[in-house]
Amino acid sequence: MTSGVRHARRALAVVFALSALLLANHASGQTWPAKSVRIVVPFAPGGTTDILARAVAPELSKVFGQSFIVDNRAGAGGNLGADIVAKAAPDGYTLLMGTVGTHGINKSLYSRLPYDPQKDFAPITMVAGVPNVMVMNTDKAKALGINSVPDFIKYAKAHPGQLNMASSGNGTSIHLAGELFKTMTGIFMTHIPYTGSGPAMMGMVSGTVDVMFDNLPSSMAQIKGGKLKAFAVTSSQRSGAVPDLPTIEEAAKLKGFEASSWFGLLAPAGTPPEIVLRIQQETAKALNLPSIKEKLLAQGAIPSGNTPQEFAALIDAEIKKWAPVVKASGARVD
Repeated sequence: MTSGVRHARRALAVVFALSALLLANHASGQTWPAKSVRIVVPFAPGGTTDILARAVAPELSKVFGQSFIVDNRAGAGGNLGADIVAKAAPDGYTLLMGTVGTHGINKSLYSRLPYDPQKDFAPITMVAGVPNVMVMNTDKAKALGINSVPDFIKYAKAHPGQLNMASSGNGTSIHLAGELFKTMTGIFMTHIPYTGSGPAMMGMVSGTVDVMFDNLPSSMAQIKGGKLKAFAVTSSQRSGAVPDLPTIEEAAKLKGFEASSWFGLLAPAGTPPEIVLRIQQETAKALNLPSIKEKLLAQGAIPSGNTPQEFAALIDAEIKKWAPVVKASGARVD
């Protein structure tokens, strides 16, 4: 057998193998889902990540005829849950509700991550973007005479180290928003990380902790109920859900202050693109339903539903954006 014939046969074998793989992926995309699908939420119940997952899961269950089950796996600033999905089989049955923390901030914040936010995942769609909101226990704010962001800064400077700051975990957008606020105002607060916004909110309502830069949807009920006093949103523009609240940049004259959050669905890298596209399309449809869209907007979340390519580009851009912010804030988790 000549070398030319051998090379030709090898090339033909490669073509057949690739064709078989493509056919297998196409077939899996057509038959999926044949069982329930797990959406891993890398934080405790009650926070915005959890709220958004539970908003879309029932709609996906209806469309696909299989249960989409929310599985809370809190720990390590979202890294524990993200790593579970990164190492799961790429078959469409394990998804992640990722965040700006797990896929934008943590790469710069942690010296070592157990996963690569870009290489280990197939982005599906951004579900929603939300501003954070600076909140304080209403009774405590009244007792200390704090009615605004400038009041808070003045008190913190006059009483260094006496105020503490809750977050949903080390490395989350809530944590980093607070670190950025500390850096730009020159104040000091002790950071108290919880395992999610839900537990942190319990600490806020009970008065155990003083201030939090929480995602707006998970604070909205307590703000409306009068348990929390909201001072400002952390986005560059005011939120339509709370239009009377100024931005922190406005309230405290902190030029350039901006620390918003986003949340989106991802699958393990290698998940068949047919499955990724089907989930994206149905999620986008669900987010456009008046019942869901109006509910999310009222909570301060802006629904998205963008394409996998657009979501991948956002993740790349956010990693680049947050790297200098993390460095400037001095925040570090090892």
